[in-house]
Amino acid sequence: MKLRSRTLVPVALFFALIAVSGCKKKQPAATSESTAPPATAAPTAQLSANPTVINAGDQVTLSWHTTDANTVSIDGIGDVPSSGVKTVTPSQTTTYHLVARGDGGSADASAVVTVNAPNAVSVPSNAEDETADFKTHVQDIFFDYDTYDLRSDAQATLSNDANWLNQHPDIKIVIGGYCDERGSDEYNLALGQNRATATKNALVTAGIAADRIRVISYGKEKPFCTESNEQCWQLNRRAGFSIDQ
Repeated sequence: MKLRSRTLVPVALFFALIAVSGCKKKQPAATSESTAPPATAAPTAQLSANPTVINAGDQVTLSWHTTDANTVSIDGIGDVPSSGVKTVTPSQTTTYHLVARGDGGSADASAVVTVNAPNAVSVPSNAEDETADFKTHVQDIFFDYDTYDLRSDAQATLSNDANWLNQHPDIKIVIGGYCDERGSDEYNLALGQNRATATKNALVTAGIAADRIRVISYGKEKPFCTESNEQCWQLNRRAGFSIDQ
């Protein structure tokens, strides 16, 4: 009986040691370092002008595109959308500067528009010289009977008239529509208006600004010739020019 007890004690002690070792707390697994937040993207900016060279009074189209920007502004214009198009009319050579600002910093872009100075125009020294120069270079045109269609000789005259007027952009004109004595007053007033308007339209097509031209019909009220023959009637069927005072 004593021998059996001696044998059981070491066995019990062995199993006790195993149980104690199994109860040890497991060490927590090492965790990886926290992932760093992504860096904020820096803004980008693009700005272009079309065309880049103009004459005074012409228009220019500005186009721009930005990314990652909270605010976008263009010097001389102010705050603008992140992308867009705008028409401008610079009076002198101008550098348009765009700045885009965002959480990641700022970016800028520029576009230069060159404005050509207007050509110098020779202006007569006084009103009398100007009127004389006008009468020399701006000639009346003539029409066939009962029509306001422009004849080929009239078109050639108007081409010369337009060349002179384009060189004197400060001068405004009056176009008077005239008729011969045949027909009623009402009919000739309408015909004279059509002749003056047809003449104006031809000058506008040749490059003369419409707001420089005023038209009026005199019908048969102010004849240039008072004889009742075809030669005289032809002189009265005209579009006459004068300086608008």
